[in-house]
Amino acid sequence: MSSETTQSPAQPPWQTAAILTGRLIFAAVFLMAVTFKFIDMGATAGYIAAAGFPFPLFLAWCAAVLEVVLVLCFLTGAFFSQAALVAGAYVLFLAFAFHGPSHWAGNQAEFGFFVDHFTFLAGLLFAAVHGPGRMLTWKPASAR
Repeated sequence: MSSETTQSPAQPPWQTAAILTGRLIFAAVFLMAVTFKFIDMGATAGYIAAAGFPFPLFLAWCAAVLEVVLVLCFLTGAFFSQAALVAGAYVLFLAFAFHGPSHWAGNQAEFGFFVDHFTFLAGLLFAAVHGPGRMLTWKPASAR
């Protein structure tokens, strides 16, 4: 039985606030990322091309769509655990593709950016296991 469907005693208010704050932080990070993409999709495509990927504009739009979906999942709680796992895989990909070991020699700050992705990944994995909480969470009719 998943943690999202297990009946448990009411959570203390601080736990509910912490869960909702975490969800808002996840949503805000991806909302900022997608906002920058929409402001200048060409710049995002250029960054993707500079990393050596083909079809950079297409990939930039794919990333933007994914980030919008993640924001919606984190804000509503819908498909939350699945979204957190997908976001974790995406963050891990970004760490290696854009800040991985091949970037460290030219700029030591890249190592810090690389490590930061792992702290974000840890939070996403924890969230995937524990779910969106019971407050402000959309649940399909079959799960109610």
